[in-house]
Amino acid sequence: MNTNDEKYTKFGLTRDMLATPEIVRAFDTTRMSETAAAIKGVGKLFLTGEGSSRIFPAKSAMRAAKQNGWNIELYTEAGKQAQEYNLADWAIFALSNSGRTAEVIGLFNKLAEAGHQHLYSLTAAENSMLESISNQGYVLKCGKEGAVAATKSVIEQALFYRALLEEIASKQTLASRLDDLANKMTAALTLEIDPELTAKIANARNIYWAGRNDGVTEELTLKTNEITRKQSDFLEGTYAAHGVEEVMDANDVVLWVDPYQDSEEKFDEILQKGVGLTVIAIADRETMFPTIQISDAGDLSPYVQMCAGWNVMVEAGITLGIDLDKPERARKVGNEFVG
Repeated sequence: MNTNDEKYTKFGLTRDMLATPEIVRAFDTTRMSETAAAIKGVGKLFLTGEGSSRIFPAKSAMRAAKQNGWNIELYTEAGKQAQEYNLADWAIFALSNSGRTAEVIGLFNKLAEAGHQHLYSLTAAENSMLESISNQGYVLKCGKEGAVAATKSVIEQALFYRALLEEIASKQTLASRLDDLANKMTAALTLEIDPELTAKIANARNIYWAGRNDGVTEELTLKTNEITRKQSDFLEGTYAAHGVEEVMDANDVVLWVDPYQDSEEKFDEILQKGVGLTVIAIADRETMFPTIQISDAGDLSPYVQMCAGWNVMVEAGITLGIDLDKPERARKVGNEFVG
């Protein structure tokens, strides 16, 4: 994305994306300290929400906790399925931009009626329905988004969880790393994408995203639907080499985030040589595939990867002549609580 080109900046979606690094730079890593102490006493944290308000925030937080060996039990599930679980001895944290997401409201109503005392929420709306049911509610600082697709809110939600878990684990490092992270995110957002790769993606029959189960590629799969209006699928880990090739063809593209180096030859053999499709990597190193190269940010790299993925999807959407702010069917509030 070019920050000085009206072709990009006329869209609220791209303005939201480009504003994200400064939201990261200004993020307050201490505002959730009181809640962190309460959750630490419980010892078990259940992360819920729907769509973009759960996928990257919850899964990136869980990966970071496992990587760093933080001693807290974590689990995530969407709000509707969570209503079938016994969560009596868990602290529950729900994310909902609107604060009116039906599945999450249903879960919190059920738990509140049972007398649950550890219900926490983060919304973009002041005095929301979800906050009113919570024992403690927080509001995002990023401001209203200019498009249907959620972007800057997703990053702030993920940072909130990251800071919360650092507080619980008494391993507060995030504040000292935000400036560097913001710089690397800016570089990923404004990286010039090879026009030949953009054309491949824009003309693809299906756009597949391969990568770890940390929310990055799963969220980018959703963004592909919203931004390019193309069919997309999330291929976790090395799933792309385990049977899905049967329904792929040469008109498909696989975008592989942070490839496992020892799996590259297998992907090449099965997907590029076997199917005839194109594999494009997003990585902090050179790979055997065409590579969109970004900076390494350690265990915060998923944030940089997300920005690179946004950049790629915006380029494809603009190439296709799509109004990035106005999907034909998708809504800002996916399923709003009524009654």
